[in-house]
Amino acid sequence: MLYRIAGMLLLGAITLANSLAAQSPPTPATITRTVVAATKLPTVTEVPLYFRAVSVTLPPGETSSVSAANGILYQMSGSTEIVADDRARTVNPGEGSFIAAGKQVMLKAGSGVPSTFLHFFLAPATDLNRSAETAPATVTELYRTPTAVPDLKPGAYDLNLTRVTFPAQMPFNPPHHRSGAALYYVVSGMGANTVDGKTEAKGLGSLIYEPFDFVHQWGNPGSEPFTFLAFNINPEGVAAVLPGAPVSWKQQPPTTTP
Repeated sequence: MLYRIAGMLLLGAITLANSLAAQSPPTPATITRTVVAATKLPTVTEVPLYFRAVSVTLPPGETSSVSAANGILYQMSGSTEIVADDRARTVNPGEGSFIAAGKQVMLKAGSGVPSTFLHFFLAPATDLNRSAETAPATVTELYRTPTAVPDLKPGAYDLNLTRVTFPAQMPFNPPHHRSGAALYYVVSGMGANTVDGKTEAKGLGSLIYEPFDFVHQWGNPGSEPFTFLAFNINPEGVAAVLPGAPVSWKQQPPTTTP
């Protein structure tokens, strides 16, 4: 009799636990951030600097060279062997590598399929019209900032490329801005970007420039994950993303567009 009562109590406890679990809301999905490549720059104020992004395709087994501004290469498809300072590294899709300014670097595509990659630069004006990679590489310019990155301050900066994924049905994050600046490139999915109360869809291949005073929000109302790359620069020891608007920007009177 005691065993029967104990069994009934245990069954009741399990049923209650399952009922409570069914009523509990699922744990919300979170944003995933993966640093693909990063470095530190001792100074960024010697000359005005610009963001630039290019897409490069290198035929299978072919070799190209690059000697340009500080930048980060991101592999889209195929593979690339990067040789610098007598050291070789192969990057595969989803991987990246920092390439320092002024270094003579050799790039070799893997065999079988072309190597396709993005190359993001933080470049002085003198490098903006320089060919990024040499023939037989095919280089397509995607974007360059119309003016120099504003409000860079003396001191060291972090330069990185971060892959950010918003899960499906992710609500908009709070309004925020950059402590430095960033250039985004959408690699998959369809996200939503809100600026000044206006929301625009951003899909594959979209590029979004964010200077420090660019206040905005991101969300993913779609049914598939939304992923973009953030080529980012921020002062060392300062978070790349800060809440709200910059204090100096808040204190300025609002402007109207004619």
